[in-house]
Amino acid sequence: MSKTSTSRLRELTDEYLALESRLKLGGGPSKIEKIHSQGKLTARERIDLLLDPNTFSQEIGLLVAYDEYDGQAPAAAVVTMVGKIDGRECVVVANDATIKAGAWYPETIKKILRAQEIAMRNRVPIVYLVDSAGVNLPYQGGVFPGQYGAARIFYYNSLMRHYLKVPQIAAVMGMCVAGGAYLPALSDVILMVEGTSFMGLGGANLVKGATGQTIDNETLGGAMTHNAISGVAHYRTKDDKECLQKIRDLVSELPRNVSTKQVRNDGFFSCGTGLIADHVDVEEKFAKIAQQNPLYDMLPSDHRAPYDMRSVLNCILDNEIDEFQADFAKEMICGTARIGGILVGVIANNRGMTKPAKKGEAPRFGGIVYTESAEKTAYFIENCDRHDTPLLFVQDVSGFMVGAEAEHSGIIRAGARFVEMMATAKVPKIVLTVNHASGAGYYAMAGQGFDPDFIFSLPTGRMGVMEGDSAVQAIFGTQLEKLRKEGKSPDAALEAEMEAVRQTYDTELDAKHAAARGLIDAIVTPENVRNALILALETCANTTTPHIGAFVLPPV
Repeated sequence: MSKTSTSRLRELTDEYLALESRLKLGGGPSKIEKIHSQGKLTARERIDLLLDPNTFSQEIGLLVAYDEYDGQAPAAAVVTMVGKIDGRECVVVANDATIKAGAWYPETIKKILRAQEIAMRNRVPIVYLVDSAGVNLPYQGGVFPGQYGAARIFYYNSLMRHYLKVPQIAAVMGMCVAGGAYLPALSDVILMVEGTSFMGLGGANLVKGATGQTIDNETLGGAMTHNAISGVAHYRTKDDKECLQKIRDLVSELPRNVSTKQVRNDGFFSCGTGLIADHVDVEEKFAKIAQQNPLYDMLPSDHRAPYDMRSVLNCILDNEIDEFQADFAKEMICGTARIGGILVGVIANNRGMTKPAKKGEAPRFGGIVYTESAEKTAYFIENCDRHDTPLLFVQDVSGFMVGAEAEHSGIIRAGARFVEMMATAKVPKIVLTVNHASGAGYYAMAGQGFDPDFIFSLPTGRMGVMEGDSAVQAIFGTQLEKLRKEGKSPDAALEAEMEAVRQTYDTELDAKHAAARGLIDAIVTPENVRNALILALETCANTTTPHIGAFVLPPV
């Protein structure tokens, strides 16, 4: 497809990419230049040098807080990333000192906690690149107190260090003051950079005000002080580049994790047709998709219109899906396939109308969960969990079926079983939202409240209780019905009120709105969705610990 296409997915992707480019500038060119003049690299430059070159990395929470604080806190002043260091999956947290000197906003805490949870759940090393002036004081009420305030970071630090044995490496590459100093102090290893790093419970100005003592920051808490006098730090490096190389060396020396239970085959792929496609065939398939991604043509401009979900899956998976109960409850697609050689159980909503299996039955609406499809999916999830097969939920769900027939068929009980099997499955769960993520169907398809390992969305994703038109009917339905019986039409004021509701829902349904509030980990484009899913699955493969909750303590 040509780059000039005006499909809905292309328009939303281009809009997202423009926003992404702007957000990655952080505080802007002048602030970047200021960081360079101090002899330091920016957060993103540091991450680029730390991660393996020419490998895919996934930023988590890029859009968080982008639409708050008058746009002055892009990415909430912290970059959180999943990528590879010396070939192994790691989590990186880097303060962005181009934004308010890297000070913590309330959303900064949210992002750091999410990054720590990824590391804890998957038992992968986490690296902190610290360069922060501490709490952003005007917003201290949302940073300092509370169960999920800044203290939670140090709680997670402690659990990883004492129980989970998750490697934590902290590099103080700028300011690290007040309570923030406990983040590196609770890590396994602390590195500091000569001339640019400072670590202390209070800076020189605070010390003078509190004690009357006059001292400079370097003498108080610089790299030499903490390496030679206090013994708090463990390594002293001459500049950012040497520091980052030392971190790479330290990661390379870490013991490898236990072998995974995941079924992986990088050489050959079992196709649903029974044929065998080798590695070369898969590479050729995705080389063609990279040149002309058909996803842009597959998804309709009207998000309510039907499309072929199997064709969408074919743009992501190595091979054709081997369907489970393919002839039963066709509104839900369940089956196994491989992605990046990793075997996964795929659960996807099949949009469009499906013909009834029994004569006289009404056609079924795609994207709606019926009693039979709930039971089918629950059974499939149970099988995957028994076989240690990770689950990939591809969401385009509008909700559960309603009405007398659905209720009489026991849809509440079947839906509860679907939810229970999904919630208690111990295998990794990855979510990709294609279009709708609405109603209780969103919950059943591993919504955020059920703590999936990673949640991604295409730019077309729409997350909310219901669509705007449905909300208008729910809010104004009684009023509209009364007017209809009286032979009247809504006046201009009522029309304006209804339109305002529609517009509010359209705004809040947008994938960017969800990403800004941390409801999804990242928006992925057709070009990188497959890489994002593969990296997520590879990250999950670092542990055999049951995946229930953000973290599970090992047996005592």
